[in-house]
Amino acid sequence: MDNHKLNIHLISDATGDTLSALARAAVSQFDEAQVSYHRWSLIRSRLQLHRVLEGIQAEPGPVLCSLVDDALRHELDDACAKMGVSLLHVLDPLLEMLQAQFGSPVKRKPGRQYVLDADYFRRIDAMHFVISHDDGQANRGINDADVVLVGVSRSSKTPTCFYLANRGIKALNVPLVPGTPFPKELEDPPCPVIGLTIDPKSLIEIRRHRLKLIGPNELFGRADVSGYADHESVEKELLWARRLCNDRGWPTIDVTRRSIEETAATVLKLMDNWRNKHAAETMLNINSGRRAES
Repeated sequence: MDNHKLNIHLISDATGDTLSALARAAVSQFDEAQVSYHRWSLIRSRLQLHRVLEGIQAEPGPVLCSLVDDALRHELDDACAKMGVSLLHVLDPLLEMLQAQFGSPVKRKPGRQYVLDADYFRRIDAMHFVISHDDGQANRGINDADVVLVGVSRSSKTPTCFYLANRGIKALNVPLVPGTPFPKELEDPPCPVIGLTIDPKSLIEIRRHRLKLIGPNELFGRADVSGYADHESVEKELLWARRLCNDRGWPTIDVTRRSIEETAATVLKLMDNWRNKHAAETMLNINSGRRAES
């Protein structure tokens, strides 16, 4: 048996996103691991669970479970013990800790995190906002944005905005194109503006791939299409964009070796810094005003 090849069964009574994220994070710590994920989502009845057990029997492997129904959990426990496969209820340590902190019992109701509450509709609104304001569209929306991402073409602005929208953040992105003026609303922005930059070689590779897919005639809005993937032109473009951000005091993130998730996490941190700074300045102005009055 090859120890690097493994079946992992992910059993959830909801979408299974939590299990998938946990499994990927753990498996990534092992070199040369070859994993086949078997995702079993929305498992809420004995009939559904029996189909899962048939799948585990056919392709044995460790089981990660986030079921909260006691009856289904007990049946899964017994079946996995008989088949000799490892089973981990991933939520149990956290639920036990929170139960001790809150002093109240766990409800054991599946799918409670997916409800049509204010947070859900905020994420939907944020997604609509990103779609309608992508790539500099409807720049008047800057006044309604939670954050503005700026950067040259193909610097991961759009995917980062969509990821942030899934967190309920209204993110607007504005392309920086030499010779093209950017929105006047950015002269005194009501929200943080963050620049995304990237290594020239990586950007050239991305742009050349894009040119193969869509062709140069589709690059609307660029004054110099010929320099889109030219090394010298790209270096000048990136240098210009960095200087622009530095001159305006906009922090920048180098996305070259970052995943979208890592870039978004850094954006959220910079947003917190911006809010804290402005809250401190507001309090300072208020205190100064009170001293002047007295």
